[in-house]
Amino acid sequence: MHDRARTANLLGATALAVGDLALAGAARAAGVSVSGASALVVLYWSRGVGVTELGRRVGLTQSAAARMVDSLEAAGLVERRPGEGRSVTVTSTRAGRRLARDLLTARDAPLTHLLGALDDEEHQALAVLLAKLLARAYGEIGDTELLCRFCDRGACTDDAVCPVGQAERDRPD
Repeated sequence: MHDRARTANLLGATALAVGDLALAGAARAAGVSVSGASALVVLYWSRGVGVTELGRRVGLTQSAAARMVDSLEAAGLVERRPGEGRSVTVTSTRAGRRLARDLLTARDAPLTHLLGALDDEEHQALAVLLAKLLARAYGEIGDTELLCRFCDRGACTDDAVCPVGQAERDRPD
């Protein structure tokens, strides 16, 4: 039992460290909040999202999402456009899309560095374990957009199946 408690503790410490290295560092370098960085990545992969939906995808309330969009819009990174009826969608500007690509690159650098501690066999084993953990996390969170808000979707789906997307497809109705 002690081994499971230690493993859970190691996972928690690793998750926080990885999150700090990947998200906070990238957002800080870009001069935006972590939620703003996540929003830019969300918009990079799915253009034209309403403010409320964008907030849901990055884990913010509607009012917090509106303030975040205001900030990103003032920085010239997103723009609001009329949608259907009275709805408004948020899209990235060219500068916002460029920054989203830069954020993904900045996110990858410390993660790739950490993975350098593993040999090829360990790397493959970790990939299998992470896929299992992500599938379980989807079962708890139940929202692919929220769970994958800062994902490089191409890296996850080129020559592979996204474990979160597969967990969603496998979920009983």
